[in-house]
Amino acid sequence: MKSTMMAAPLSLNHLLERAGKLFAANEIVSRLPDKTLRRHSYGEFYRRARALAHALQGAGLRKGDRVATLSWNHHAHLECYFGIPAAGGVMHTLNLRLSPDEIGWIAGNAEDRFLIVDDVLLPLYKQFAHLHKFEKVIVFPFSGAAVPAGFDDYEALLARADPDGFSYAGHDEDDPVAMCYTSGTTGRPKGVVYSHRSTVLHTLVASLGDFWGLRGTDVVLPVTPMFHANCWGMPYGVVMMGVKVVFPGPHLHPEDLLDLMQLEPPTLSLGVPTIWLGLIQAFDAAQSAGSPNHGRWKLPRGMKSMVGGAAVPESLIRAFDRHGVWIKQGWGMTETSPVCTVAYPRDELGEATDDVKYARAATAGVPVPLVDLRVWGDEGELPWDGKSVGEIQVSGPFITGSYHRVPVEPDKFTADGWLRTGDVAAVDELGFVRITDRTKDLVKSGGEWISSVDLENALMGHPAVAEAAVIAIPDEKWSERPLACVVLKQGAQATAADFAPHLLKHGFAKWQLPDRYEFIDAIPRTSTGKFWKLKLRERFPK
Repeated sequence: MKSTMMAAPLSLNHLLERAGKLFAANEIVSRLPDKTLRRHSYGEFYRRARALAHALQGAGLRKGDRVATLSWNHHAHLECYFGIPAAGGVMHTLNLRLSPDEIGWIAGNAEDRFLIVDDVLLPLYKQFAHLHKFEKVIVFPFSGAAVPAGFDDYEALLARADPDGFSYAGHDEDDPVAMCYTSGTTGRPKGVVYSHRSTVLHTLVASLGDFWGLRGTDVVLPVTPMFHANCWGMPYGVVMMGVKVVFPGPHLHPEDLLDLMQLEPPTLSLGVPTIWLGLIQAFDAAQSAGSPNHGRWKLPRGMKSMVGGAAVPESLIRAFDRHGVWIKQGWGMTETSPVCTVAYPRDELGEATDDVKYARAATAGVPVPLVDLRVWGDEGELPWDGKSVGEIQVSGPFITGSYHRVPVEPDKFTADGWLRTGDVAAVDELGFVRITDRTKDLVKSGGEWISSVDLENALMGHPAVAEAAVIAIPDEKWSERPLACVVLKQGAQATAADFAPHLLKHGFAKWQLPDRYEFIDAIPRTSTGKFWKLKLRERFPK
C-alpha cells in the first residue's frame, strides 16, 4: 500500500508567498541609526525580497553561491533571509562582533561570493576586505546617506529589478538556504549549513504554543542578533505568521530597549541573559524616586520573553515575574537550528509550589518535537532520573550531521550519528534538562564534580551581585578548586565572607564553595554574549 499524499517539497518560498498573499497590510518596523522608526508592510517586504532575488540573479548569482550579510536587525536583513534563497543562493550571516581577522577567515572558508553590508558597518568591512575578495559588495544605506563610490547601492539594485517578472530558482527541499558559523572559544569556528526542509520543520516546531507560542496578534521584538544562529529562527517564524515585528537596529543598550518598548510595546521578545540582566537593573533603578529616569518606563505586562544563549539565573526569572513578564528559557546550538529544548510550564506542575515552578523554569527545558535527546555517560545511556549526569547528545531533522568542509570527527559525532553537544546535564522524570556545565568548564575537586553553572546562578541570586562566573584553578591537594569572579551591582558592597552563608542556604556543601573570589569590573564575553571563561582562565591561571 502507498500513501496518497502529494510529494510537495518543503520550501522557504512558500512562506514568502504566504506572507505576500495573506499579510500584505501587516507591519514591519525598523529602528534606524538615528533612532527614528521606519515602517514597512509585509506587502512591501514581499515585493522587495523578490526584487532582491531578481537583482542577484541578474548579477550572475548561481545556484548554491554564498551571499554574506554584515548587518544589524532591520527590514532589509529580513529581505535577505528570503530573497537570497529565492534566487538559489545561500545566505551566510557574518557575526559583526568577531574580530576582523576572524570575519575574514570565515568569509574565505565559506567561499562567499557577494556581500550585503550596512553602510554604518563599512568601517568594519574595510578592516577585513584584504582577507577575502568579494566579487560584489552591495551596501544597504541604513543611515540614509549616499552609498560611497565603488560599491553597489542596495536600494538602486532593487529599484531596477522586476519582482513581478522574477521566477524562483528550482530547488530540492534538501538544498541549502543559509549557513552560520559556530561561536566556539577554542579552535576555528565551523560552518553549519541549513536546508529548506530543516528550516521549515524547525520553524513549525519552534512556533508551537508551548515554545514560542507565536500568534498572529503578537508584536515581536527580536533583540537576539540576526547574525547569531539566525536569530533563533524567529525571522522565518514571523514571516510564516505575518506577525508585526519591531527590529531594534543597532540600539541594544537597556535604556534604548526600554524606550523602544514604550513606543512599540512587544508581546514577545528574544534576547540573551546579558541583555535582560542589564534591562531589569536599569528598570529597577528607575523606580527610585531620586532617579533621573523615574517614571520614564513601564514593562509591557503579559509580555513573554524567550531567553537563551547562556544559563538564565532563577533570580532573573523571579525579577521579571514581579513585573508581570514571564521568561521562557530555551537551549540549543548553531548546530541545532537552534531550538532544542524550552522550559515551558507543563500541566503536571499545575499544583506545584512557586519555588518548584521557578526551579523548573530555570532549567534548559523539555526537548521539542522531532528532537531526540539522550544523556550519555561512561557506561552508556543514562536514565532520566534527575540525578544521572552525562553529556547531552541529540539527533533529528534539523540537527547538523556534519560541518562545512570539515571531516566528521568522533569528538563531535558519535558512531551512530548523534551530535555530541559538549554540554553536561541531567534530565528529570518530566523531561526537564538541567545543564550543569560544559565538559571543559566542570570543576573536578578530589574526584568529585562541582557545577560552575549552579554556583554562578546561586551567586547571581545574591542581592549585591550583578554577574558571576566560576572557573577551575589548579590545586595541589584536590586537583582543582572553584574560583568565583564576581561583578557587584552599582553602589553595592560585599566581601567574600558574605557569600558562604548565601551558598550554603542554596544547598551547596562546604567543600563545593569557592575557595577564592575575585571582584572584577566586567566578565569577558564571546561574540554571542556568553561568559568567555578561557579569558578568565588566562587572567587567573592559579
